[in-house]
Amino acid sequence: MQITDILAQMGGLQSIAKELGVSETQATSAAEALAPAILGGFKKQAQSQPGGLEGLGGLLGQLGGGGLLEQVLRPQPTDVSRGNDVLGQIFGSKDVSRAVAQNAASQSGLDPSLLKKMLPMLAMLVTGYMAKQAGGGAASVQQDASAGGLGGLGGGLGGLLGGLLSGGGGASQGAPASGGLASMLDLNGDGNPLDDIMGMIGKVTR
Repeated sequence: MQITDILAQMGGLQSIAKELGVSETQATSAAEALAPAILGGFKKQAQSQPGGLEGLGGLLGQLGGGGLLEQVLRPQPTDVSRGNDVLGQIFGSKDVSRAVAQNAASQSGLDPSLLKKMLPMLAMLVTGYMAKQAGGGAASVQQDASAGGLGGLGGGLGGLLGGLLSGGGGASQGAPASGGLASMLDLNGDGNPLDDIMGMIGKVTR
């Protein structure tokens, strides 16, 4: 199951569509085009954190945790400043955010201005969902994301990022049933769609 399917089931994409005045079909297309880069950004964070996935779990909490998901789902207007904080953390600069929106526009055929508005809201949904998975607070939502016998934070986030990236145009394989967190996250692979986008603006550093 892809991240866009999960967020749609939770009502996240419907909330975004209503707030931005677009159809759910447009919101879904935009999410499918934007999500791989957001997940790629979190994969980079997992690779750079001293504690790996444990460190990523802490970062998710610092960014706002599961509360970010609730902010988008509630009927009141979303405070996207929290989403922009997430984007600043995972992308590093507004140039990368703009490039992500432009790339998604070329893929989806949607207006770049719409994608720029949606990007921080989608980042909040993804961050909140992963934080709930990390904290075990989403037991009723896609519990099989932690399949693989590893359980806990590592199995949940490792399987989540590995599986979602593979389903969203990242790694070519799904999260394996065994083989450790590195293989589940595809940490040794080059399947990160964000690298291609950053390469286009000359900011990729290997």
